[in-house]
Amino acid sequence: MQGGSRLRHVILTTALTLAPAPALAIDEALLPRNLSPWGMFLGADIVVKAVMIGLAMASLVTWTVWLAKTIELRRKSALAFERTRALEGRMKLAEAAERTGDAHDAVAQLIQSCAKEAELSGGIVDDGLQERVALRLERVEAAMSRQIARGTGVLATIGATAPFVGLFGTVWGIMNAFIGISESHTTSLAVVAPGIAEALLATALGLVAAIPAVVIYNHLVRGIANYRALLGDASAQLMLLVSRQRDHGEFRLARAAE
Repeated sequence: MQGGSRLRHVILTTALTLAPAPALAIDEALLPRNLSPWGMFLGADIVVKAVMIGLAMASLVTWTVWLAKTIELRRKSALAFERTRALEGRMKLAEAAERTGDAHDAVAQLIQSCAKEAELSGGIVDDGLQERVALRLERVEAAMSRQIARGTGVLATIGATAPFVGLFGTVWGIMNAFIGISESHTTSLAVVAPGIAEALLATALGLVAAIPAVVIYNHLVRGIANYRALLGDASAQLMLLVSRQRDHGEFRLARAAE
């Protein structure tokens, strides 16, 4: 009897020990083998995939705008600085307008607009001329500032919305995880892990898109502010030039020579 009792005890102990093994083996079999970013993307829900693709495209737009606007700002700022330095000499308005020719850069537009107003005034030099010139220069500055700032607004939009788009992907991934738990009636890691991984990846992509967009936007805003300051310096030099020529009567002499 004792031998039979011991045998039953050994069998029961062995059964209890081996019972969880099949479930564990099943859980390990159900675990996703590829939890790399690309593997998580391929295994994600269609909505989460759409969110990830949108964030990747937003990041591409951010770096494209940065490259294009950086090159544009450097080129235009260098040209504006060069033309402004030329105005600081003993150059006359007609000479400055002749040098610019048909150029379409910002300072050239300021010079041509100033020369056009002086020409339309018909040699009548008074306080009204300076006021009209100042008004023309202000309008050209505003137009050139809008032109150089074109395209930067999308960076502000990406920086403001990308985290929330990534959060939407996170919420959707968590929802899928809970739905999987409900349908399988288990809290197994094999059911929860894929949805959680997708959710975290969407969050990471949202931050990857938003952080550079904000940093690049602030950098471009500072560059645009410096460019506007150069245009302000050029306008000031033109106003000084007009004032000097008015005091010396050079507009009247030029008109008489014609």
